[in-house]
Amino acid sequence: MGYSDNIIGRYKHIRSIKELSNTYTRQYALVGLGNHCADNLLPVIQNLQLPLKYICCTSEKKAGLISQKYRGVKGTTSLQDILLDDTVSGVFVAADPHSHFQIAAEVIKAGKSLFIEKPPCEDERELKALADAVRLYGPQHIVVGLQRRFAPATRILKKRLKGDGRRHYHYRYLTGLYPEGDALLDLFIHPLDYATFLFGEAKIKCLDVIRSRDGGQTLFLVLGHKDITGMLELSTDYSWQDAQEQLNVSTDKGLYVLDNMERLDFMPRRSAVLGIPLEKVFPNHAATVCLYGRNGFVPTIGNNQIVSQGFFSEIKTFADMIENKHEADYALGLESVGQVYSLMAEIRNRTGKK
Repeated sequence: MGYSDNIIGRYKHIRSIKELSNTYTRQYALVGLGNHCADNLLPVIQNLQLPLKYICCTSEKKAGLISQKYRGVKGTTSLQDILLDDTVSGVFVAADPHSHFQIAAEVIKAGKSLFIEKPPCEDERELKALADAVRLYGPQHIVVGLQRRFAPATRILKKRLKGDGRRHYHYRYLTGLYPEGDALLDLFIHPLDYATFLFGEAKIKCLDVIRSRDGGQTLFLVLGHKDITGMLELSTDYSWQDAQEQLNVSTDKGLYVLDNMERLDFMPRRSAVLGIPLEKVFPNHAATVCLYGRNGFVPTIGNNQIVSQGFFSEIKTFADMIENKHEADYALGLESVGQVYSLMAEIRNRTGKK
């Protein structure tokens, strides 16, 4: 065996030991088992080997099937079974969005740590009620599941933006029709939260809404932050088959392009003399640096969309906080979405949509 083979073998052994040593001992419960939960959250819980004691749903038949399918997990239709069980430390809530407020309030009153999928509630009044309950009953940890905050590309972009002089950004979030729910609360909450998460508190400088006959709607927003201005196009007037999310951020150093949370590119700004762009005088190929992108060739967990979209990290962060492996981050709780709910309330007020 060569020297390089020995080094690689030792590295793989150390990595394997580290992974096997990363165990979780607290008990957890999951409330809700819809498509999103089954496709995105439960696989992460299973991959991390979180000790899942309960899965709660509204169907007696599903509860029975849960106990058959998932070994060691009790299917139940009773939230109280979970809340009264002192061995359960953390509760994941990913039920019908309209029931999130009531379930979250019950979990908080029981003093259990809470992971609440978006939206945690319907409006500012309910958000304040939940925040008041947290102060009164004192659960240890709360994380709001807005997964873009936890995406690998987000960590890279947020760090890079700290050292760049910000100029402006353009954010497009385009889906198909959404007749089954409230597009602002269920869909547009994502880009609004992401913009404020990256750039801080914002004020609406300009707003327009276009509604189509088939039910599609498009919001055009100009948001003013402390040191940057952004233009947002948020729409359900496009297609679900080709849904798009792209963020372009212009800085003194260059342009960042984040495409669907899957790829982050950086294009350095071209030089200019006395306002004359040198690229017109000395044309050459612009350099593009890939800061993040999934490797489709290697089928590892790190190259899975569950990781690139932020689902893996948000759940791991919550579990690590509960098990004291990660310092509590209060910027991820209910108060962290207060600005988003204020923006949504103003949008509703200006557009006349309740």
